[in-house]
This record gives sequence, structure tokens and C-alpha cells, in this order.
Amino acid sequence: SVNPRLGDILQKLAPFLKMYGEYVKNFDRAMDIVNTCMQRSSPFKDVVQNIQKQEVCGNLTLQHHMLEPVQRIPRYELLLKDYLKKLPEESPDRKDAEKSLELISTAANHSNAAIRKMEKMHKLLEVYERLGGEEDIVNPANELIKEGHIQKLSAKNGTAQDRYLFL
Repeated sequence: SVNPRLGDILQKLAPFLKMYGEYVKNFDRAMDIVNTCMQRSSPFKDVVQNIQKQEVCGNLTLQHHMLEPVQRIPRYELLLKDYLKKLPEESPDRKDAEKSLELISTAANHSNAAIRKMEKMHKLLEVYERLGGEEDIVNPANELIKEGHIQKLSAKNGTAQDRYLFL
């Protein structure tokens, strides 16, 4: 109570926040699985609904609770930025809080990068399915840059042929 500190505590915990990236990366798939199970299995749906009715759930659905970890790091980042705005420059917690913000921002960037990577893989999977699964293009090293209609000019007679290109 005499010298309250927050930065040093967050600084010790910040490295563990990178694991949220894995959770975020698999979030859409997990949501799809839960929704599918809710539709296909009445016993599963009943169990989930009974749990959701409990006071401890705060009238929120399973999906709302699953979203909490996705929102946690950005919330920490915003709270720490606000804390630093209000923290006096001469505060003993200033350097630790700034270091914590740096670490939490890194974790947030890690989570965002995981999201972007999964979005790119989803786009590749969509292209793979549209092509009828003929060639296995779904590979972490591959990236869909652009797609669209083009005109191919024949080298022999200069006629234009419609094509659809995936770059």
C-alpha cells in the first residue's frame, strides 16, 4: 500500500502470454467444432446449456467464454498504456511498467501474426478446394498473393483468351 507496483509483476508474467498465440491460432476451428457439436449432439448441447445457466457463468455462452482469452492480451496492452499515462515520471514502477508494455506488445504482435498466418492458410485451403484438390498447394511456405481474371495473348495469332490466375 505504501509503494504499489504493477510493472514488475506483469514483467514476470508477460513471457507466458505468447502461448495465447496458439489459442488464437486455433480459435476459429475450436468455435466451429463447438458449434457443430451443439448442432449434432443433443446431449452435448444439453450439458453446455445446463452449465451456461449456472450463476458462475454470468449468463454468458460457452462461445463468449472462449472469446475471453482472445481479447485478454489487447486488454492488458490498453490497460498498461493507460496506467503509464497516469503514472508519474518519477514513479519507481515506471521502468518496469514500460518494460512490461514492451513485452505485452510483443505477445500481442505474436498473437496477431498467428491470426494472419492462419487466415493465409485458410485462403490457400479455399483455393485448393476450388481447384478440385488436384494439386496440394496447402503448405506453410505458400502464400496467396493475388487472384483474378486475366487475358492471355496467344503468341501465334495474338488472340486473347480468358484465364483465371492464382498468384
